Amino acid sequence: MPEDHKLQLTVLEHLDCDPSIHSSHIGVAVRDGIVVLSGHVTSLGEKRAAATAAGLVRHVKAVVNQIEIDWPDATHTPDEIIAERMHARLSTNRCVPIERVHTVVENGEVTVRGEVDFHYQREAIDSDLHSLHDVRGVHNEIRVKPPVKVATVRKRVQDALARIAPLDAAQVVVRAKGSCIELSGSVNSWHEKSVAESVARGVPGVSQVDSHIIVP
Repeated sequence: MPEDHKLQLTVLEHLDCDPSIHSSHIGVAVRDGIVVLSGHVTSLGEKRAAATAAGLVRHVKAVVNQIEIDWPDATHTPDEIIAERMHARLSTNRCVPIERVHTVVENGEVTVRGEVDFHYQREAIDSDLHSLHDVRGVHNEIRVKPPVKVATVRKRVQDALARIAPLDAAQVVVRAKGSCIELSGSVNSWHEKSVAESVARGVPGVSQVDSHIIVP
């Protein structure tokens, strides 16, 4: 495993390559493979993107996101306007079953509830809400209720993992508890771990993924 200062440089380079992130405003510290992000950004989405980008770097064990948000306006955008913009964004996303989604806005923070069939629909809602610059916090309480029989879920996850290169699916143990999938075993990198988890979440019938995969 590379030394912490080398990993720090790699994370900084990766942040710098993402045009949605103002990396010059972000500080990176690394200790024993744990990355701590600090500094200031102008939106919730940028803060989230920075943490995601850092977590994809090889050999990063975990990310602690201490980035603060400098809101561009001195006053809060009224909740009514946030609600209008939020509904417009979700309504134009073909992945979102808008009729099954219920939102509440309070002091710039959004709480979203409801039920969807697939995990990608929940993620689409979450992504849309984080991309709105006026939103100061997102509480995603959307539940995934799969429309398929749970008996087929485990095999679907195993088959999906087997199709992904260079991931060695034999190293990943898949257990199904109803529509909840538990992943264990080991993979060669943090990136492979992230890929395995994302693939499992995208399988129809999976409502939750509990990952205990380790990276040696």
